[in-house]
Amino acid sequence: MSYQALYRTWRPRTFRDVVGQEHITRTLQNAIVQQKFTHAYLFSGPRGTGKTSAAKIFAKAVNCERGPAMEPCNECAACRGIQDGSISDVFEIDAASNTSVDDIREIRDKVKYAPSVVPYKVYIIDEVHMISVNAFNALLKTLEEPPGHVIFILATTEPHKIPLTIISRCQRFDFKPISNHAIVGRMQEITDSEQVAVTEEALETVALAAEGGMRDALSILDQAISYSENEVGLDDVLAVTGSVAQSMLEQITASLYGGESQEALSRLDDMLQEGKDPGRFVFDMIYFLRDLLLYQSAPELADLLERARVNETFKKLAGEVTSEWLESAILEFNRCQQEMKWTNSPRVFIEIALLQIAGSGRKTLGAAGSIAELDLPQVQQLMDKVSQLEKQLQSLKANPTQHEQNGGAAREQRRPQARASKNSFKIPYEKIRTVLDQASKPNLKEIAAQWGGFLTQLKTASPPAHATILDSKPAAASDRALVVAFKYEIHCSLFMDNRELVENVLYQQLGKQLEIIPIPQEAWQELREQYLASHDKAQEHDGDASEGTEGAVQAEIADPLIEEARKLVGDDLLEIHED
Repeated sequence: MSYQALYRTWRPRTFRDVVGQEHITRTLQNAIVQQKFTHAYLFSGPRGTGKTSAAKIFAKAVNCERGPAMEPCNECAACRGIQDGSISDVFEIDAASNTSVDDIREIRDKVKYAPSVVPYKVYIIDEVHMISVNAFNALLKTLEEPPGHVIFILATTEPHKIPLTIISRCQRFDFKPISNHAIVGRMQEITDSEQVAVTEEALETVALAAEGGMRDALSILDQAISYSENEVGLDDVLAVTGSVAQSMLEQITASLYGGESQEALSRLDDMLQEGKDPGRFVFDMIYFLRDLLLYQSAPELADLLERARVNETFKKLAGEVTSEWLESAILEFNRCQQEMKWTNSPRVFIEIALLQIAGSGRKTLGAAGSIAELDLPQVQQLMDKVSQLEKQLQSLKANPTQHEQNGGAAREQRRPQARASKNSFKIPYEKIRTVLDQASKPNLKEIAAQWGGFLTQLKTASPPAHATILDSKPAAASDRALVVAFKYEIHCSLFMDNRELVENVLYQQLGKQLEIIPIPQEAWQELREQYLASHDKAQEHDGDASEGTEGAVQAEIADPLIEEARKLVGDDLLEIHED
């Protein structure tokens, strides 16, 4: 096979070729020239940003026969030998396949021997975070006090996994994602040398898709060159990356802002039928809306746009949409992007996001004409609440004395104070009482029967969220809400940070959407007793018992057999069936 991939052919051979990392290359060059380089370095940063390449260039520079110099000459026997791997004094080790203590001990035993060809032995350990803890301990003493002829260069994408005792013994250099401008400039040099015709739009789209990695950019460019026929154009890059053309992003944005949800959904369907990546579409929309907002705020900063090119359609769109709508749309797409990580049906979440954004756009324009024409879920909920309040008002007018007798004393008795400290959870007592008024025993039994399966599914989706709700029990349930009793108050606060995710998993388990309302176990017992007492008084006054009220707010009775089974297998595997 004679052809070699672009990222291999054009791998940096001098510090000058390592683009976007001038803060690192300049420091290393000065250290080499002044002969002040140290015995251990840690290169950390995202993939494809030049860590291993810089390490190899450094090894050549310190061993170059024409040194000390700012750059290796790449002509002497030392430079050429290190470049092609024929000099045994420079070791490139893949830590992913050399993780054991024995591998590190072998290095430790060999470092004491002087180099055979070049002045310095250089050990380049890639993906060093894969080394085991015991192996790190074996390396520790050698890394702290190596012989004068040895240099260690550790490279990693996950520095947080490296023990602090290792990091403290190294000079650390953090490689940052390469800017799109730098990636485009480097690719332009390469395509000119390779005599490949590429449009500027295509290069900019490749740079955006690479997300700061030069190696990824060259790989995508290689694919686009193979896909195209004569000149690599924008359509070629969009085809190999799954990205969406700017014209389509402009049309969808205009449709969403105009409240034309049907047109936006139709265009989404067309894109997905063409094989576009749903995640890539959301990513492109976020950056395109960001560019609109930036250009709208400061047109002179057009050079900072990441996804969009300034044309007449883009300028017109920037003049029409409001900054408030752009901000809310970006937040909605960002929320959609997060939710897509936990589902096998990303299209559903994208369609929901489009409907939500189109609804806000229709509201912004004021073009719908009436509330009924909006047909939004939020409006329907408000209308239901208004209707319910009207019925309650009519009932009060019809018999005010009875309501005063039933409700006055009960309200005095059952109004616990919502505890509030800087770290406490404010209990929504009124909301819980509303749930209790609408609760039913069948709803609670249905949820209790599936609670174990729900916890198992939640643990798979998000272990942190599972941990917050593990020590809890369903206490009361209506058709729209579920009251969950938590063991401690702090668990309620922690749960609120994961509430949306937990509700989504519960929806997948039950097939219906429920709002989860947390309450500490102690407060729940108090509220439950007060609610039942006030309800008993109301029954005595009315002379008519309401069926199922006791069961609607009754949590699972602590049966000794059930409690013992729970200790043995846990809530995840426990299922309770009544005879």
